[in-house]
Amino acid sequence: MTLRYLLDEHIPRALIRALRQRDSALVIWRRHPGAPALETPDPALLRWCEAHDFVLVTNNRATMPGHLAAHLADRGHVPGIFVVNLAAGYAAIAEDLLLAAHFSLADEYRDQIRYLPLD
Repeated sequence: MTLRYLLDEHIPRALIRALRQRDSALVIWRRHPGAPALETPDPALLRWCEAHDFVLVTNNRATMPGHLAAHLADRGHVPGIFVVNLAAGYAAIAEDLLLAAHFSLADEYRDQIRYLPLD
C-alpha cells in the first residue's frame, strides 16, 4: 500500500521538490486539478481527504487536533494527518513521509495525527 498525500497550502514547494527528488511516482497533491482550492477551511480538507483517501500533510499544530476531534465526533474518518515541523528540515520530513508512504500497514494512521519528523 502506498499512501497518497494532500499538502495544505502552507507547506512550502521545497518539501514537494524534496519528495519528488526521492520518489517521482509518489502521489503528492497541493495545487492540482481535483484538489481542494486554496484557503479551503480545515474541516472541508478533512472531508475531502476522507472522500478521496489522501493523508493530509500540514504544519497546523494549533487547530488541527480540534478539527480532527470534531470530524471524528461527526462520525467522519481520515486516512491520517501528518503535522510537520518545518524547522527540522525538508530532507528529514521527506524521508519520514516516504517511509510512511511505502512501509505503512493498511489504516495504520487512520483517524490519527502523527508529528514529523520522527525522533
